[in-house]
Amino acid sequence: MPSTSKQRITAQDLYRFRMPTDCQISPDGAQIVYGLKWIEKKSEKKYTNLWITPTSTGPAKPFTQGKHTDSSPRWSPDDGTIAFISNRDDEKQSQIYLIPVDGGEARKLTDLQGEIGEFHWSPDGKQILLQFRKTDAEELERQKDETKKKLGVVARHFDRVFFKLDEQGYLPKERWHLWIVNATTGKARQLTDHAIYDELTPAWSPDSKQIAYVSNHAKDPDMDPDNMDLFILSLSTGKSRRIPTPEGPKFHPVYSPDGKWIAYYGVEGKGTWWSNIRLFVVPANGKGTARDLTGKFDVEVDAGTINDLPEGMRMMPTVWSPDSQRLYFQITKEGNTHLMRINLDDDAQLDPMIDGEGAVGVWTLDGKQEKLAFLWGDFYDPAQIFVKNIVTGKTKQRSNFNSWLKKLDLGTLEETRIKGKGKHQLQGWILKPPGFSSRKKYPTILEIHGGPMVQYGRLFMHEFYFLAAAGYVVTFTNPRGSKGYGEAFCKPINGNWGGPDYEDMMTWTDYVTKQSYVDTPRMGVTGGSYGGYMTNWIIGHTHRFKAAVTQRSVSNMISMYGSSDFNWFFESELGDVPPWENVELYWQQSPMKYIGNAKTPTLVIHSENDLRCAIEQGEQVFVALKRLGVPTEMVRFPDEPHGLSRGGRSDRRIVRLQHILRWFDQYLK
Repeated sequence: MPSTSKQRITAQDLYRFRMPTDCQISPDGAQIVYGLKWIEKKSEKKYTNLWITPTSTGPAKPFTQGKHTDSSPRWSPDDGTIAFISNRDDEKQSQIYLIPVDGGEARKLTDLQGEIGEFHWSPDGKQILLQFRKTDAEELERQKDETKKKLGVVARHFDRVFFKLDEQGYLPKERWHLWIVNATTGKARQLTDHAIYDELTPAWSPDSKQIAYVSNHAKDPDMDPDNMDLFILSLSTGKSRRIPTPEGPKFHPVYSPDGKWIAYYGVEGKGTWWSNIRLFVVPANGKGTARDLTGKFDVEVDAGTINDLPEGMRMMPTVWSPDSQRLYFQITKEGNTHLMRINLDDDAQLDPMIDGEGAVGVWTLDGKQEKLAFLWGDFYDPAQIFVKNIVTGKTKQRSNFNSWLKKLDLGTLEETRIKGKGKHQLQGWILKPPGFSSRKKYPTILEIHGGPMVQYGRLFMHEFYFLAAAGYVVTFTNPRGSKGYGEAFCKPINGNWGGPDYEDMMTWTDYVTKQSYVDTPRMGVTGGSYGGYMTNWIIGHTHRFKAAVTQRSVSNMISMYGSSDFNWFFESELGDVPPWENVELYWQQSPMKYIGNAKTPTLVIHSENDLRCAIEQGEQVFVALKRLGVPTEMVRFPDEPHGLSRGGRSDRRIVRLQHILRWFDQYLK
């Protein structure tokens, strides 16, 4: 048990975190370049600088400096140059810069007006491939005219149904297209251009002559968003050809080193949110069918373990072995994110490369695939850089970010698995507060994740430790509908939100209440997004919780239709029909239908720029509870999107935590 003399974590500690955002090993395996994000408290601005550390021994050294954001560092094939994206010359317009590895000033390579997405060096090192979206012509014109710039936008005119995106706002009329940039001169050339088609997640062929990408060529892509196809563009002819693949979403195509195969991630079928993401391979010449390499294992190919310090903990494209016979990729499974390997044989099995209790974030291999650099996080550490020698199997840590955490008493965690009311098991965790005594009774808080098709797992959650530090037992589980436990576990809530998932939350709560240290009259519940939906659902179906905090929630499936940036596509989770064809189905799965039963004091938290769950969803709950005479308050955060709790401005994140704690203290203590 941790020493009770140690200090406890605070909300203000959010300013102290230094988070790695990338982890790129050099082709020769000698060095790792990474981004390190930090916060300037006075201005509330976040900056990222690049650092380099040797893979063997020796200290890390700063590679770039300054109050700007340097991100996505990528080694040139010859190890001599690092390309990266930076806003150092214009806070609102990032460009690609090149910097010599052995020292010197960064040189601006591009002079583009728009948004840079993915970019990749060509295998011959002569060009850089971009996924780029130009700024609309009318916006560029407005920026040139001081009067128009001062007056701002007069009107917005849309003819597409997906016209906004959370964290980005209203989308430009321009689409994502492919460009290449000469790595010496910076001369840029646009390769694709279409009024309604986006070209996404591009990849070079090994001979630098072709580019694989995915695109949706439906008559109206917004009305058939899962209609993604795989294409190959010839640089010599400028023409693209479609590679036949099973219908459904797909992304991150990658050529095999011998050029014969293309691997990609995908889901078979349209509108099947409950399906696992899988790894496929298809002949690059288009003369053959795609093979599903992972479907038989019933695993989610993804990095779907969530936390509230997510920098660097993301999914990476698959990587081929030099002999084109094996593939590396992440999977989400039972509270962990692991790195696996599989060969192309029909009887191939999953070969774990990085496993254990925790999560693999960004990972990269050197040219010979003798060394593997990766970010690894767990319950007690958000992320560190590790290097594994694939030949010897030995792994060593190459960073020591946030060492101050080791001086804190975070409490103690215990994991358990209990039987659900079906044949499934529920995996969950109980966080006991610092200084825990089995002879005392404690108030508890049930945390419910968003998604719903993600998982809680063995990753650091600042919010959980903050609440535990205030004397609460914090509990969390993955109910049906979560990823990481197979398709049969995820599918039951399809068209049935508030059914099997609610049953599992109550089964978990029953288990928690049987613990001798839990004070059952003092239980609270909270969650955000889908977790907010479930919090709203719970207060309308049971009075066993004495306080609730619903955050960025869904409350009314009918009014949610069209108001979310996900737009009409929620149909695929609600019986594949629009509300005017089955309004009762939508209303049955809306917490507002049951809000009249609510008696639980409930705090409503919502961001005013939330485009995923529009703020009217939270307003409906707040007004209804006021009308019912149920104790309630609303806290609104201006300028913040849906993801305030994990990426918002730090002072607002702190105030959010303080309100949550204040509410639970008021009703549970």
